[in-house]
This record gives sequence, structure tokens and C-alpha cells, in this order.
Amino acid sequence: MRVSHGASQTALVLKSQPEAGVSKNGGRHATDPGREQDADDLHQAGRIGPNAIIQTAEALRLLHGEEAARCVFAAARLDTYLATPPAAMVDEAEVSRLHRALRTELDDETARAVSTGAGRLTGAYLLAHRIPGAAQRVLRLLPARLASRALTRAISAHAWTFAGTGTFTARPGRPTIYQISHCPLCRGHHGDHAICDFYAATFETLFATLVHPDAHAREIACEAWGDEACRFEIDW
Repeated sequence: MRVSHGASQTALVLKSQPEAGVSKNGGRHATDPGREQDADDLHQAGRIGPNAIIQTAEALRLLHGEEAARCVFAAARLDTYLATPPAAMVDEAEVSRLHRALRTELDDETARAVSTGAGRLTGAYLLAHRIPGAAQRVLRLLPARLASRALTRAISAHAWTFAGTGTFTARPGRPTIYQISHCPLCRGHHGDHAICDFYAATFETLFATLVHPDAHAREIACEAWGDEACRFEIDW
């Protein structure tokens, strides 16, 4: 996964998952005897954080019950994750299969509601476990213009945890524009509307909490439409 953005890094840091090959203090730890696995290894392997699966299961259960969750996960050949949720980065192909199964097993409105719910749950998880409280307090004190730039730098630095082998690009400002090329959520899908609600809801949850309470994210271009990339606009 490649990331391009024009701003320099700041002290705002999202805590990486230690099981993904990065320790809590930002260093690396060995995952194979005699060898260390770093972020570049994970980029090339096409790995995505487990919340893309865990929170989708939770959203299905909350909105439609255990039977719906079993139906969708069986269609995606991911049944075992319902009993034993993934504890480490997962293959992006599994995430692609799961979101494809949402659209084949559920009607469009239901699939979008589940994807949106999973994105909101993921944003809440990041706020509770991955973004340090001190950083959150600083962001809330900043003017929205500055807070959005700082948050964008942090998201860009950790885009490898959600974009897999896709390419993430950020354009700070108002509105803020995020773009994912070769997007794993809609890869191989063709439709008549944007379908990456999971990403839009995650971005909106973070911005509404840390930048401005009226922040809203929407997908304005999608590879499923035939666009060259999936593009998200966040405004407030």
C-alpha cells in the first residue's frame, strides 16, 4: 500500500496493533525466528486490520441478529471468525469477500446499513483503543482547520492498516479529500452507486469526534461506478 500526502508528520500518533508486527511504542518486534516483519512486509502481503471483519460481524448481529451474521459469513467462507474473531491483521482478500457477501446475501439498503454500522463501530474502537487520549484532547482544542490537518496526517501514516495493497492519497483542507485507488472493499464489483460506506462511516466518526461535531463524510467517486478511484469528501 502506498501513501502520498503533502504534509509532514506530527506528534499525533495512532497506536499500531502489536500483533500486526509493530509494537505499542512504535518499534518492531520479531514475528519469525531470525527475521523482523515491518510495515512494508505487511503492505506487500495485502493485510488489513481485523476490525474490518470483527465490526462487520458486530454490526450484523446488532442490526439483524446472529442468523444474518452466519448467513453472510458462510457466503464469504469466513464462518470460523464468528466463533473466534481474528486477533491479527487479515488477508485483504477476506475483507473483499466479506463485503461482497454483504451485497449478495442482503438487499442493497440492508448491506449499506451494515457497512455503515461497521464503520461507525470501527471509528469508536479507534477512539477508545488506538488514538491516545492526550492527542484527542489536543485535537478538540484546536480550530477545526488545524485539527483536520493533524488528524489527516495520522490517518495517512496508518493508511496501511485499512487500505491493504491499495493506494491512499489525502488532500487536507475544507473539504478534506481522501482517495483509495485499487480499493479492497469494492474490488471486482460493478454497480450504479458508491458502496464503500464502511470507510466513509469510519472517517466521519473520527472527524465528528475530533474535528467538528457537524463533520460529514460521503463517497463522491467509487471504482464500482467505473471511477479511477474511490474518493471521500469530509466537510463540516
